[in-house]
Amino acid sequence: YVDDLSAAAIREHRGTLTEQGKQSPYRSRSVEENLDLFQRMRAGEFDDGSRVLRAKIDMASPNFNMRDPVMYRILHAEHHRTGDKWCLYPMYDWAHGLEDSIERITHSICTLEFEDHRPLYDWFLDELGVYHPQQIEFARLNLTYTVMSKRKLRQFVEKGYVSGWDDPRMPTLSGLRRRGYTPESIRNFCERIGVAKTDSTIDVALLEHCVREDLNKRAPRVMAVLHPLRVVIDNYPEDRVEEMDAVNNPEDPNMGTRKVPFSRVLYIEQDDFLEAPPKEFFRLAPGREVRLRYAYIIKCVGVVKDKAGQVVELHCTYDADTRSGAAGSSRKVKGTIHWVSAAHALKAEVRLYDRLFTVENPGDVDEVETVLNPKSLQTSTGYVEPSLADATPGSEYQFERLGYFCADLKDSSGERLVFNRTVTLRDTWAKIA
Repeated sequence: YVDDLSAAAIREHRGTLTEQGKQSPYRSRSVEENLDLFQRMRAGEFDDGSRVLRAKIDMASPNFNMRDPVMYRILHAEHHRTGDKWCLYPMYDWAHGLEDSIERITHSICTLEFEDHRPLYDWFLDELGVYHPQQIEFARLNLTYTVMSKRKLRQFVEKGYVSGWDDPRMPTLSGLRRRGYTPESIRNFCERIGVAKTDSTIDVALLEHCVREDLNKRAPRVMAVLHPLRVVIDNYPEDRVEEMDAVNNPEDPNMGTRKVPFSRVLYIEQDDFLEAPPKEFFRLAPGREVRLRYAYIIKCVGVVKDKAGQVVELHCTYDADTRSGAAGSSRKVKGTIHWVSAAHALKAEVRLYDRLFTVENPGDVDEVETVLNPKSLQTSTGYVEPSLADATPGSEYQFERLGYFCADLKDSSGERLVFNRTVTLRDTWAKIA
């Protein structure tokens, strides 16, 4: 029936938990009058909020949702698909069951707050006599350091806190896909946490563990330097280039090996050098030796600084008898670091994504903008080995000692390499530091 009561009056008529609802004075309208009014509502004759169409069920029901729920309301608003063709829009409870029925859904999975709505879901479908899916309610999946509310996530998009719904920091499937999360890792995560009827919050570290576990098996290893420090090997011939054999994935021998060029001038990570290292630091320092991954042992013999006192270049010597895999190269040192050849490396934009919030339960904060992590995205220009020249968007890699990365689905191309960090690796020294 078409009801002329205001929204406030309808709420008042529905009663309380301890008292029954009161029938609307318009509940007894004739079929002919209701059809006439509804057609005029559809034609746009009435103002927003002046009339609604309600289902005639039971105003004495203990379930509020069954007390003559609203099915359609008047709203003269442009729709993003149909424009201004319609000025009537359905309410969720009315549309939900019909959409599921039309799409032949077998099981409509809802969160626990929709348990009280299930009798109405069933009533609409039974009265219509159409295909009837089954609604089942489970507890909402909540993650630490994450907001799952679509309303709040929409605010982040509209206010520009993120670049869009597929921003790699967003807990959307499109965001997870762009960040490099594999379908297998998400399925494994869901299988581990199971389903429940009580709300709980899952540590996001478990999701990160699942993607590490999956990518460890499938992602080829490559070398990349995100914050480059130039290294010159003084006793290495200037015009010489060697090709080192590098393992693609030690977890899967079938992935084989690749060739990595080695030359006199290299880039290493800035963090792999300290002028005055503590006892637990086993990387490069003045007078100290380290092994270059897949290559030689080098020793730092000189440091070049700029006017501000920042280290900009290292001079080293190499031991020609220590090439990895060669006979007689058994001499050992405590530290091994990665590198790229300066003459052969490819420049790449690297986006280091982290958790979007600084607190464990951002959903409990009234002004969630105040707990946004200012370091959730840090961008640097680094260098990757030449084998990544043909990296296709979405392809996944482990940057040795740095983490798991993927070529960005939108921005990465052969002309401009862009990599997103999916998840970090564990780093013993970082924990110590």
